[in-house]
Amino acid sequence: VVCVMGNGMVIDPHHLDGEINKLREQGVEISPANLKISDRATITMPYHVEQDGLEEARLSKTGAQFGSTKRGIAYSYGDKYMKKTLRMGDLVHMDAGVKKRLETIVESKNLTMVNIYGQKPVSVDEMWAWCKKYSKLFAPYICDVGDYLDKADREGKKIMFEAQLGALRDIDFGIYPYTSSSCTLAGYATIGAGIPGLKLDKTIGIMKAYSSCVGEGPFTVEMFGDEAEALRRAGGEYGAATGRPRRVGAFDIPASRYGVRMHGADCIALTKMDVLSYMDKIPVCVAYDINGEITEKFPVGERLNAAKPVFEYMEGFGDISGCRKPEDLPKAAMDYIRYLEAAVGCKIKYVSVGAGRDEYVEL
Repeated sequence: VVCVMGNGMVIDPHHLDGEINKLREQGVEISPANLKISDRATITMPYHVEQDGLEEARLSKTGAQFGSTKRGIAYSYGDKYMKKTLRMGDLVHMDAGVKKRLETIVESKNLTMVNIYGQKPVSVDEMWAWCKKYSKLFAPYICDVGDYLDKADREGKKIMFEAQLGALRDIDFGIYPYTSSSCTLAGYATIGAGIPGLKLDKTIGIMKAYSSCVGEGPFTVEMFGDEAEALRRAGGEYGAATGRPRRVGAFDIPASRYGVRMHGADCIALTKMDVLSYMDKIPVCVAYDINGEITEKFPVGERLNAAKPVFEYMEGFGDISGCRKPEDLPKAAMDYIRYLEAAVGCKIKYVSVGAGRDEYVEL
């Protein structure tokens, strides 16, 4: 198995180094043989991370923050589209031309950091030393991953793309502006990886058996108080990177149906179904009430802000953690699965009933 970090990514070498070290501490071998980093991927610089924190702090004073992870991702993408970034390939060729570009980039960035945020100027020398440090670490991993993946495809090898975020966090099709800063749709996978001429042959939509949300913005089915805390505890809904509590709620059919359409999902893997085992009645949002109008379509803008959930309730099904075959599932559990499947309009192929690799049912 080879992990490939594609062209469309923004990469923080400092953060990546930390992730690699954590994996190595767990006995995972990582080398240029099994990790390939695109020479076209954008570098997240230290000042991107700093700017992210400064802007989120500024916005929080007015209650208009986005709920950023403060890792500089939006600012890396912003500078990428203004053509004011370095790319991972530049770490392979640390010459006078790259340093001149860095000087120009830093000069531009200081207009923001000094004049808007009142910070001391970013130092070119410090940024150059930072780049040289990570050049030594990562230069052996950096390559033309598009060429690597194209060759793998021609040799008949299997390529699997893993998504990080769903349709509602896509920069163009999500709940703007409470989105990521990139395209998160399945259709972008081959483009972002560096092989835009190839086509996906199967797309599996990943959905929890309930809803969760990271960050700010409208979340129509959100639970609050003890009800939310019970579901959060049962599902372990705390950020993997930040540890912050996630917002949680009932399964949202209008949003899920929209997600299936945006991704072109061929089937669904329904995860964390076992988490609902403590519920006697399971709420499912079947439609939205927008100022008295009932709609089953996922809205945008102010209509989404005004939307209130319309719930139906399904029978609870108890503990299903020991189930491994469809016939093991209680009738109420299968009823819940088939109800969601019909409402969302996509076959549910896999149902996870625990956190282990083998703790799932294939339908």
